[in-house]
Amino acid sequence: MTHKIAVLPGDGIGPEITEQAVRVLSALGLDLELHTEPVGGAAYDKHGHPLPPSTLNLAKESAAILFGAVGDWKYDSLARELRPEQAILGLRRALGLFANLRPAILYAELANASSLKPEVVAGLDILIVRELTGDIYFGQPRGVREVADGPFKGERQGFDTMHYAESEVRRIAHVAFQAAQKRSKKLCSVDKANVLETSQFWRDTVIDVAHEYPDVALSHMYVDNAAMQLVRAPKEFDVIVTGNLFGDILSDEASMLTGSIGMLPSASLNASNQGLYEPSHGSAPDIAGKNVANPLATILSAAMLLRYSLGEAAQADRIEAAVQAVLRQGLRTADIFEAGMNRVSTSEMGDAVLKALK
Repeated sequence: MTHKIAVLPGDGIGPEITEQAVRVLSALGLDLELHTEPVGGAAYDKHGHPLPPSTLNLAKESAAILFGAVGDWKYDSLARELRPEQAILGLRRALGLFANLRPAILYAELANASSLKPEVVAGLDILIVRELTGDIYFGQPRGVREVADGPFKGERQGFDTMHYAESEVRRIAHVAFQAAQKRSKKLCSVDKANVLETSQFWRDTVIDVAHEYPDVALSHMYVDNAAMQLVRAPKEFDVIVTGNLFGDILSDEASMLTGSIGMLPSASLNASNQGLYEPSHGSAPDIAGKNVANPLATILSAAMLLRYSLGEAAQADRIEAAVQAVLRQGLRTADIFEAGMNRVSTSEMGDAVLKALK
């Protein structure tokens, strides 16, 4: 069966790291159709919009999307709707990509690269399940207005709206509970129910869904405590489920437990398992074109693409084993380099993964 894959390299280091992931996918011998379109700032430069129709149509027609990264300081003066980051929000909305899966795995070879003591993080394996299409990022109304009354009457005021519909919470809860069933049967739901009505509603709904999963132990934690516990005792967590805003923050925090955000892949899925796969890091325009970026998160994202959208678990296992093999060989890009290791470039790391595949 032929699988159509949209490759959207984006900006900054996006093209460099995506190139290495494409090389790995192409070496597997699968029947894949890889089609490339610009996105983000690159698409704005070419088409005047970060998510032009040609790019969006390709994404909709594909079984999965391999995404690089978007953004550059030179676009910061654009109207918000034209900034590169709007492309990723637009894709999430158009494709209904409501479930973001971010594994935070510390490879034994990188224990000393973590910002925490090895004994605190050794063996770390967390999965963060983040709701992706609701919450304050998409809530309406939003904007800037004049305060009508009160102590700040007459001043300009910025405002956003946080809300979740019951079905939004239920569907992400099901994803998280099912993921927990395949792991250690332990799920922690993170919210701010002591302050926010939206979070209390989230907690009540997750508790209700839990009745369908009696084999999973459900716990709850306020987001500020969860942020603290992630650096105090991260191995106490297995699967975490949370909303869009909190998930954005906690998943980036968790990335540093693994040694580098350059090691973290992610998957964003809709109800039919069509997915967008991207590294958790940004476009890093300061190192773009220098062949020093770490491509492993993007290569591991390609493995997730195979596992979740194409049903090719064995091939995903091959990629993940190849990545571990190159780490075991002592190969390191600059972000994970330590004394005694062999520093390699972006393309050299790609070469090493390809060699390990064979």
